[in-house]
Amino acid sequence: MAISDTGPVVQTTPFVTFLQRVQLEAHRSYPNEITPDPKFYIDLSLKLPHHLSTVEAAFNDLTSGSRDLPVPVKKLEKFVHEYFDDAKDLVPHEPEDFVTDPFEFLLNVENDQVRQWAREVHGLWKTLCYRVSDSVRESPDRHTLLPLPEPVIIPGSRFKEVYYWDSYWVIKGLMTSKMFTTAKGIVTNLMSLVETYGYALNGARAYYTNRSQPPLLSSMVYEIYNATQDEELVRKAIPVLLKECEFWNSGKHKVVIRDASGNDHMLSRYYAMWNMPRPESYVFDQESASAFSNTVEKQRFLRDIATAAETGCDFSTRWMRDPPNFATMATTSVVPVDLNVFLLKMELDIAFMMDICGDKNGSERFVKASEAREKAFETVFWNEKAGQWLDYWLSSDGDEPETWKAENQNTNVFASNFAPIWISSFNSDENLVKKVVKALKNSGLIAPAGILTSLKNSGQQWDYPNGWAPQQEIIVTGLARSGVKEAKEIAEEIARRWIRSSYSVYNTSGSIHEKLNVAEFGEYGGGGEYKPQTGFGWSNGVILAFLEEFGWHSDISIES
Repeated sequence: MAISDTGPVVQTTPFVTFLQRVQLEAHRSYPNEITPDPKFYIDLSLKLPHHLSTVEAAFNDLTSGSRDLPVPVKKLEKFVHEYFDDAKDLVPHEPEDFVTDPFEFLLNVENDQVRQWAREVHGLWKTLCYRVSDSVRESPDRHTLLPLPEPVIIPGSRFKEVYYWDSYWVIKGLMTSKMFTTAKGIVTNLMSLVETYGYALNGARAYYTNRSQPPLLSSMVYEIYNATQDEELVRKAIPVLLKECEFWNSGKHKVVIRDASGNDHMLSRYYAMWNMPRPESYVFDQESASAFSNTVEKQRFLRDIATAAETGCDFSTRWMRDPPNFATMATTSVVPVDLNVFLLKMELDIAFMMDICGDKNGSERFVKASEAREKAFETVFWNEKAGQWLDYWLSSDGDEPETWKAENQNTNVFASNFAPIWISSFNSDENLVKKVVKALKNSGLIAPAGILTSLKNSGQQWDYPNGWAPQQEIIVTGLARSGVKEAKEIAEEIARRWIRSSYSVYNTSGSIHEKLNVAEFGEYGGGGEYKPQTGFGWSNGVILAFLEEFGWHSDISIES
């Protein structure tokens, strides 16, 4: 029997490893009613002139005399204040392309009340724009933040770094705000990560080097090109996208499903290169893994937790064999519908970009790759009875081809089951769209304030009653692009519900939130392992994108 999990592991830095110890001690020190955010400690920067070795020695002295008792809170806080900074690695930055009222901004928003609010949302880009400080470039070993060449847009609140898939919806909003330079900078930053690591990291921190996030870099480049016709950006992006494409279609990410006729279908899964507690949530993961006594089982569970973080949807009953039992997390055993949607889009985007640049052979190669993946959607994911695409559970470890079984489809209802409608070949098929619309209407997912993430109330944040900006935009955009009248009407109705509820939450709380409780009108979301966050990058982007897409007539109220 194997004594350890044999999957790949990307090691972290000595500084991150030390900060985990500080995080654990803080968790011990504070009383139960005060739970410190573990991410605060892992994001600290080391003050000059201190060196890691001397700080470790001071920490050892602090903790050695306690006889297994926690360090008193005041002593720990003094230690943290003496040796660390918590806000010196990012510097506020005035985006050079920001103007208060951009040229031709939301011309189809006629309602003055909505237009004023849209300007306020647009103005939030200034509060979320930063640049990486010089100290990060000069002394990277003193920081967990990674150096990036261009200014960044962060999500907000506790998320004080760039996140990969968030950036797509940020860029959607920046296109509406006419902030093309800022958008190109975001893409340049992400491309630099791919060039350095071989993939775009979950986020721009040293502790995120062990995983990626939903691959939307090609879609970002595509959106910017559509708005600017910047062919130079496309030329720079192609070799980077080829590297990212290889990452997702090889090694542990690659899976092969064999159909009844003996045809092999290559698809992809999430698979983090980590089998320990995540540094940013070390205390939580350590506690969750304590349910396992066997080392192999513990490591596999921790890899599945890290892999759930790679999905961007952490956490959800979608990744559990026996929901809502968190100990049954098995993310590496799921072949996800939406990941393969993003990869199909990547293949189509690369084909498009290669065609622009005159590489006809390369373009044809990626058209064929997209056609093969599209065929796999029909064979592996599509469920005719349900009228939606269903995630597929692997029977084995995924390293060898396995034969498709109908019972391996996950028949639970998730918003992600409808993600393929985002792709033009699916939303242009009128008969297919009608089936999907019927299924969506009957699914129970359409709620008073938007689309529910799932129907299971597990306490996890990517489950009922929450709705998230990315899933609203993917489904709404796909339905709106179809030629089916009912699909277009449903898309607009969902978008208006989301906008109205976001407006109501903004008026009552003064903020745009990371997620909404869509089961109730005018409520922000909760659940999961951290407090509700505000800011908020992708939420701002989707509000602006929806207003651009659907407008707002002067005689339509934004009040409920």
